Amino acid sequence: MKKALLLGTTGVAIALAMLAFGFVAGSPQIAEAGAAQPLQTAAADTKIDRTEVEGIIRDYLLKNPEVLLEVQDALEAKQKEEQRIAHLGVIKGAKEQIFNSSFDGVVGNPNGKVTIVEFYDYNCGFCKRAIEDMQALTKADPDLRFVLKEFPILGPDSQKASVVSMAFHLMMPQKYGEFHNALLGGQGRATEAAAMKVALSLGADEATLREKMKDPSITEAFSKTYDLANKLAITGTPSYVVGNEVVFGALGQEVLAEKIEAAKAAL
Repeated sequence: MKKALLLGTTGVAIALAMLAFGFVAGSPQIAEAGAAQPLQTAAADTKIDRTEVEGIIRDYLLKNPEVLLEVQDALEAKQKEEQRIAHLGVIKGAKEQIFNSSFDGVVGNPNGKVTIVEFYDYNCGFCKRAIEDMQALTKADPDLRFVLKEFPILGPDSQKASVVSMAFHLMMPQKYGEFHNALLGGQGRATEAAAMKVALSLGADEATLREKMKDPSITEAFSKTYDLANKLAITGTPSYVVGNEVVFGALGQEVLAEKIEAAKAAL
């Protein structure tokens, strides 16, 4: 990926340089004020050899390769800023859906001033490790509201497990945190059977739960989450929304804590 970026940056640098050379070579100079005839310039009569120019540029870049890194860094910074601004617009326009969807489970303080939203998949290994971050953060900060947004993207097993999870949340929201910890923190692959086993262990009635799994609002909720993730450029799990920022990947408890503090300061 790094090599591809560098090659792309090189192409941009050469293209811009060629454009600059072409502009200089083809642009007539402005006549001096009061001159009877336009000035003839050497540039106007000079033919620029493309191969020669490319050779000059190549030699320069080989002698000064740090230029490519500077251009690449500037491009990445520009793209990140554009993405940040785009995220602000999406978060502002979909605030209720992101932070207050009735289908999302909530752990920590349900009335906390600061909310962190996690997009997760029950079969995501990084999510399984990140569950300790959630537990530690909610324990350390009594004013933190942690929203769990189901985002099953790792195959049919994940989707079926999440249907059970969503149905359980509709039936027994007060025990959803326990369900989540047990299924995500458990050994083996999360499946419909595994999710059902956890739900029954927490007191759910199987017949009632299976009927609730047919609720069309569950499919609708998944559709809205997928659409939201697409708008936020979220393609993997775990991903987080903290305040007005989207955070990608399991970056660890310290990084998330910093993001939470920044969100508090912005209130």
